[in-house]
Amino acid sequence: MSEKIREQLRQLDKEQLIDIISDLREEIIALKAIIQAQNERIKALEDQLAKNSRNSSKPPSSDGFKKPKPKSLREKGQRKTGGQEGHKGKTLMMVNDPTEIVCHRVETCPECAHDLSALPVEKLEKRQVFDIPPVQIQVTEHQAEVKTCACCGKVVKAVFPKGVENTVQYGTVLKAQIAYLSTYQLLPTARLVELVADFYGQSLSEDTVFGVLETLAQAVKPSLEGIRQELLKADLLHADETGLRVKSKTEWLHVLSNSQLTYYAAHPKRGQIALREIGLIPEFTGTVLHDAYASYWVFEQCHHALCNAHILRELRFLHEEHGQNWAEELKHLLLSMKKAVETAQPVGKLAPEVLASFTAAYTKLLAQGWQANPPPEKALLPKRGRLKQSTAQNLLTRLEKYQAAVLAFIHDFRVPFDNNLAERDLRMMKVKQKISGTFRTSLGAEIFADLRSYISTVRKQGLNVLDAIRNALLGQPFIPSTHLT
Repeated sequence: MSEKIREQLRQLDKEQLIDIISDLREEIIALKAIIQAQNERIKALEDQLAKNSRNSSKPPSSDGFKKPKPKSLREKGQRKTGGQEGHKGKTLMMVNDPTEIVCHRVETCPECAHDLSALPVEKLEKRQVFDIPPVQIQVTEHQAEVKTCACCGKVVKAVFPKGVENTVQYGTVLKAQIAYLSTYQLLPTARLVELVADFYGQSLSEDTVFGVLETLAQAVKPSLEGIRQELLKADLLHADETGLRVKSKTEWLHVLSNSQLTYYAAHPKRGQIALREIGLIPEFTGTVLHDAYASYWVFEQCHHALCNAHILRELRFLHEEHGQNWAEELKHLLLSMKKAVETAQPVGKLAPEVLASFTAAYTKLLAQGWQANPPPEKALLPKRGRLKQSTAQNLLTRLEKYQAAVLAFIHDFRVPFDNNLAERDLRMMKVKQKISGTFRTSLGAEIFADLRSYISTVRKQGLNVLDAIRNALLGQPFIPSTHLT
């Protein structure tokens, strides 16, 4: 400060000095608030850049060309890679009754050209080739006799079998293959049309493919209702959702499933409105396993369990990017709990003292986390709304508030450690999007969701997908009726 300014300050009275100090204090507070906000924004941007599929819930497709170094959260096993000792391998084996036998005869000696045709065969060396004969469309003409009754004069016509409704149509075997290739093998419509032409020499239109899928979607409606009813009876429900491009806009595909049943639903919304309109969760009274999305907590008639795979990735991020040691210790604690549950599976529960020890360790690590990340203080300048928290504080709040849901798997062995089943159920939907892009209509997305529900359930039940599709087209869809969990 210059001597001139000092002299000016000496000439001011006490009240004037207090006013200057008060103004300076307010300016300092405002500047500190701006600097704090800027630092928080910079840190948030740095965290955003540091997140990838290894340490957050971001999908691998978002990693771009610079893929993170793979590092699984699973502990490395002691077994070598490949087939294990005692594993029943699969290989091509010779059959006793081949479809065709081709005999290659020895006529002359290659050394001296002597005629060997009259000599007896000493032995046969056999080799078998497994192949598919050329396939072509088989056209079956159905002829219904028409007669006039000699007694009453009524014209009587024979009844065509079920499935033969039109003058010219495709049969259920070809329709089943079309639906299978489109919905299960995810072939785009244009490529599917080309495949049928190349394999069978039959030209299809894209409208024919859409017509087959729409017909099948109507045929499996009873199965879908059966799936919904069985899921409501189950003890556990896996829930998840993923973005779905429909008419070049982002909508949502929801999945509700367990180890035996799968139900998909396409909806414009992601949250509570969608969950209520789709149903199931609002009526479900068992345990819903999900990823802590806020809309799930609205439903209080059911129990909740959280996916610990998501939590492990968040803990890894806090340890690797923020140096939070408590996060690394909590990650190891959760993995220890998982291992203890796997070991105690034959017994069906953990000993009370083990549960108490795990719970105490969990609570202690949360306390360490709060010590390293104390709750936010009131802003230097007053702000409306809830105080903003850091990434670590948000996770700690969730781990503390929903402790029962995080640790549900150690109290009830029917609850898995993670929600990987639902994520696997959604994975092929993302593949569909990568292959074909957007759905052209909402109806197309709904049909796809319905058919995948049917096919996924059939697959989980260990049944043949093609047979199940054909049976549905014949009016006999597979309907689950056993109480499954």
